[in-house]
Amino acid sequence: MTRRLNALVIGNAAYQAVDELKNPVNDAKDIGHELENCGFTVIYVTDSDHAAIDRAIKRFQIVLKESDVGLFFFAGHGMQIDGENYLAAVDTDGTDEIAAKHSSLALNRVIEVMEKSNCVTNIIILDACRNNPFERAWTRSFESRGLAPVYAPRGTLIAYATSPGQTASDGRGRNGAYTEALLKHLPTPDCSIETMFKRVRNTLNATTKGKQISWEHTSLAGEFFFNLSLGVRIDLYEETALSDNLFVLDDAKASHRVIRELKSSTWPRQNLAVEEFTSEIANKASPDSLFVVGRNLYQAACGSSKSAMGFLCDFASRTAGVVENKRKALLDGMLFEVFFDPNAQLRKRLKLDQFEPLFSLQRHKELQQSFDFISECLLPEASRFHAIPGKQHKVAVDVASHLGTKVGHHYLESVHFEGVNIFWLEDEDYALEPGESIARQSFTLEKFERWLSAQMVVAPHLLKINYLTLDRAQNVALDVPRGWTARKR
Repeated sequence: MTRRLNALVIGNAAYQAVDELKNPVNDAKDIGHELENCGFTVIYVTDSDHAAIDRAIKRFQIVLKESDVGLFFFAGHGMQIDGENYLAAVDTDGTDEIAAKHSSLALNRVIEVMEKSNCVTNIIILDACRNNPFERAWTRSFESRGLAPVYAPRGTLIAYATSPGQTASDGRGRNGAYTEALLKHLPTPDCSIETMFKRVRNTLNATTKGKQISWEHTSLAGEFFFNLSLGVRIDLYEETALSDNLFVLDDAKASHRVIRELKSSTWPRQNLAVEEFTSEIANKASPDSLFVVGRNLYQAACGSSKSAMGFLCDFASRTAGVVENKRKALLDGMLFEVFFDPNAQLRKRLKLDQFEPLFSLQRHKELQQSFDFISECLLPEASRFHAIPGKQHKVAVDVASHLGTKVGHHYLESVHFEGVNIFWLEDEDYALEPGESIARQSFTLEKFERWLSAQMVVAPHLLKINYLTLDRAQNVALDVPRGWTARKR
């Protein structure tokens, strides 16, 4: 189940004409991060003037055409003028109401852009119900405080940090009180959006001692969940296959007998099971059974079963006689085993022993659907990776080294990706004590490239390495400090 999710997140704090706010930029960054974890592609705009906001809205309008769900979040100053709501840019002209209107973002514009998109669900979240900082300079007083209620078109939810006509103060900590409550409940797995906002309201009420009550106006036609658990998002396989410690074996089924032998952790039994796993057996098995076979085949290959390793390396030809959806289930299971444990939770330490031959299969176009599957599984965990595994994203890195004390050896200094050195000491046991020298392991350049590919979890054919201080054609060794890694922190 693929969801196309796009968000525009704005946080304005450094206002030019009034006092600077403390929280909105943090609010935008933190909400955006949580949305990315839920699979959203996020456009960030912080401390933006009216022109920058206008450009962001136009960009948002374009991406919404290819989206199922659109979300707009604003933290900063908001105001109602003549019953309509406006979101202040950092350069909003507060000389009078007319100037303020024309130098701010009209909320109705946001609603109209989202209403006319192709999105099934539109969400607008406003942490912008602070006191109007401009009105004391205006010629007339305002009885209406905060933001005004507005019409929510079908398929839209509009959430306010306070009830209509009420105001909220800037928060005391990193986030405003409303955003702080949102951050607590938005990541909750399998929690409907309506239930999530009820929980936000309860938390906000408790933390502000009843002084601030959030409010939503909704005309959503269907259910929406920010964070879908793996079993809900991935509807191709049963929970017992994803969490394969729940999978019940039935020895009357040939595929289940293969699974049992692969689980034996005994090479002769594993090797024989792999050799006896024919296309005929695979074609008679269910996708769930084949998914579990794939998981255990990869596990056996990581355990040095020669037959399992051979099957993996020769997967395309060994499965040529297997019908497409069942071949896919087998490879899906192999890929899933790399990243997820028997409880379908992301592994703290990925199983990368056979990463290179497995991800080299991505070069076969007919197998790409399995790599699309694993990238979808990993989308909520995007922050754990330099690039989401399974996508066809090419990654380029720059490697710096210097000549070592041994002839023909270079010592690795740094690995730069997107302008940042991603090479860091992971194992503190290798931290140097006074007088100690660095312990290193020596790689040929070919072996180093395989090592770096697995460390970064980037398929070898998608990883381009630029050596800054050595010639790739030279027969040199690259010595890597022990305990160091290029994994995503």
